[in-house]
Amino acid sequence: MKTTKATIKSFIRRNFDNLYINVKSSFDGMTDMCEPRDGGFTKAIKDDKNDYNTLGVIGAWFVGSSRDYFRIYNENEFTGFEVSNCCGRFTLAIKK
Repeated sequence: MKTTKATIKSFIRRNFDNLYINVKSSFDGMTDMCEPRDGGFTKAIKDDKNDYNTLGVIGAWFVGSSRDYFRIYNENEFTGFEVSNCCGRFTLAIKK
């Protein structure tokens, strides 16, 4: 089964109350590049301002136009999806 943005959107919708995010890197305009941000998993917070790019999760950023890369994440106590693109890398997961 191929992981798509629709797969992750459905995963978020079904699991939001139990969803965690780990932002590994994000774009920093001061350095004009992606900087590491590995702060570990934190409970996901709803984003009502930019649902198209965040899919409703603060810290997530989807570029779109087939420029997001997805892989299944299943490590330690979490399972979900890792997303990477030109704006950074983050993991959306739930506890096993």
